[in-house]
Amino acid sequence: MRKIVWNKYARLDYYKNIDYLLENWDETVTQNFVDAVNKIIEVLKKGQFDFQNTNITNIRRVVLTRQITLFYKTEDHSVELLRFWNNYQNPEQMNI
Repeated sequence: MRKIVWNKYARLDYYKNIDYLLENWDETVTQNFVDAVNKIIEVLKKGQFDFQNTNITNIRRVVLTRQITLFYKTEDHSVELLRFWNNYQNPEQMNI
């Protein structure tokens, strides 16, 4: 099993997305997002990294919902979650 490490941007993005969903949608939609994140984290823990490469070395991405993409990088024994990026934002503003 690989260790999952949340960087400060990933943690901030994650909670901002939850806040947004609770304010603008409902608990079911919010729970679906949380469940999608937990499911992907379990896959990453098992060392299954076959998600899409990005143009940045060692950084991959996986679409969690139509609106949110998780960016992460892998190390020898860990996976670092980098951003939970809203797909409607300008990708040039994403600090990875």
